[in-house]
Amino acid sequence: MLRRVAASVTLLATAALAAGCEIELNPESIPAPFSVAPVPSASATQPKYVCTAVYKILTDGAVKAAGWATHKGDDAKAGLQKTFSDMAAQVTAAGAQSSDPAQRAAVDEVAAALTRGSQSEDPKAFLNGDFVTVGQKIDNTCP
Repeated sequence: MLRRVAASVTLLATAALAAGCEIELNPESIPAPFSVAPVPSASATQPKYVCTAVYKILTDGAVKAAGWATHKGDDAKAGLQKTFSDMAAQVTAAGAQSSDPAQRAAVDEVAAALTRGSQSEDPKAFLNGDFVTVGQKIDNTCP
């Protein structure tokens, strides 16, 4: 479900850009439309909890990235790069808690992709390309 929301937000941002719509928003002030934050408990190391945490990070990040995608210039580029960098750090931290080695490796792949996006000269290309499917890297590790 969360993957669909992240993909939908990204597709809406892309559609708005393609349609020539200009939306003036401060991306830092955009809250996530909802929160499916994992409930802290003794199960925090369990794969299902880690999946929920990573999907939440990706969804919240997609909302911020969509805001930056509507802007132009160096500020937009820097905003997208920072968003992807922050997401990579959060995903790494969430994945490190997993008790499943295969899941930790898959989460590391997600973080590595986000890091590449944060270092890209064209982060909008990453947003419209690899970012759309980056969450699928952990799908087979989620119960």
